[in-house]
Amino acid sequence: MKNVFLKRVAVTMIAVLTMSVAAQAQEKGDMAVGANLVLGSGDSFTNYGVGAKFQYNVLNPLRLEGSFTYFLKKDYTTMWDLSVNGHWLFPIADKITVYPLAGVGILNYGYDFDLGGWGVKASGSTSDFAFNLGGGIDLKLTDQLIFNAEVKYKISDVWDRLLVSAGIAYKF
Repeated sequence: MKNVFLKRVAVTMIAVLTMSVAAQAQEKGDMAVGANLVLGSGDSFTNYGVGAKFQYNVLNPLRLEGSFTYFLKKDYTTMWDLSVNGHWLFPIADKITVYPLAGVGILNYGYDFDLGGWGVKASGSTSDFAFNLGGGIDLKLTDQLIFNAEVKYKISDVWDRLLVSAGIAYKF
């Protein structure tokens, strides 16, 4: 019984040391800006968007990201998403980092249609607070250029959306 306990302590210490060394690969104060393409899906409605993001490493393993995505108009519906997410960075290889993410945001959706000859016109918009959960991967292409792919689930009172994105970021 004592050997099992000592093995668990040893394995735990090795894991903590490994994560500490891996966490040192991310530098506090690093910043990046980027752009991405997004596929949004939820409630039988799928549309595409374009986005921009700003990333800042608050601590060695913790990065904050602010992002804005505008979804292209589809079926008389427009949307945009403004979010702030935290990424807990886990370098798994020299040029590969994975991360879980959690955050908050605002999802805005609007509609504007005119059925011409039928005399039916309607428009309106609303915003809803949302929580974000997901994860992603960063692939370091050069010292400054990073390819990113991410899956995020946005949970709100009105619409839940799955957002899949791919983009590029410039680190400075």
